[in-house]
Amino acid sequence: MKKVSMLVFAVLVLSASYTQAQGFHLGIKGGTNLSEINSRSFNNGFQWGFSAGAFTELNFTSKWGLQPELLFSQTNTQTANNFNDIYLNGINSQNVSLNYMNIPVLLSWKPIPLLSIQLGPQFGILMNTSETITTNGSNAFKSGDFSVVGGAQVNLGGFIAGARYVSGVTDINNVTSADTWKNENFQLYIGLRIF
Repeated sequence: MKKVSMLVFAVLVLSASYTQAQGFHLGIKGGTNLSEINSRSFNNGFQWGFSAGAFTELNFTSKWGLQPELLFSQTNTQTANNFNDIYLNGINSQNVSLNYMNIPVLLSWKPIPLLSIQLGPQFGILMNTSETITTNGSNAFKSGDFSVVGGAQVNLGGFIAGARYVSGVTDINNVTSADTWKNENFQLYIGLRIF
C-alpha cells in the first residue's frame, strides 16, 4: 500500500510541473455506486453504495489527457442462501460491505470540449480487512483488487458529471479457489474543479 501511495504521489508531482502550461486541474467528486460481486456465493442483484474523493486532470493537448483519482468507494452485497453449502464455515444471507480506496488512472479523450470519454485501469485497496463471512474468523477477501474502468464525463465549466462501468479483473476470493468472486460497479457522480 505504501509503494502504491508513493507511486501515485510521484506521478502527480512530476505531472503537475510538466502540465502547468498544458492544463492542470484539481477537483473533488462524489456519487453513488450500484455494485455486486459476480459469483454463485453471493445474491445476484446490484445494491447501492457511495463513492467520494479527489481527482486531477492532466491535459496534454486540448483533446488528450490523464485523469488520476483517489476515491473511497463502497461495495455492498449479501452472501447467498446456500453459502454454507459452498464453504463449510460460511454464513448464509449475511450483509457484506466492502470499503475500498480506489486509484483509477484514466486516459481521457475529448471529442468536443463538453464531453470526455475515459478508459483505464484501477487498483483498489480493501480498507476493512476484518470483514469476515466465515465462522472460523478468517478474512474472506483479498486486500487488493484490479479493475478496468470505462465511461463518459460531461464538462460544464468548473462542474463535471459522469457515468462509469467498473469491471473487476482480480478474483477477490481469499477463502478457496472453488468459486471466483469479481467486483462489478456502475457509478454515477458529480464533481467540482477547485483549481
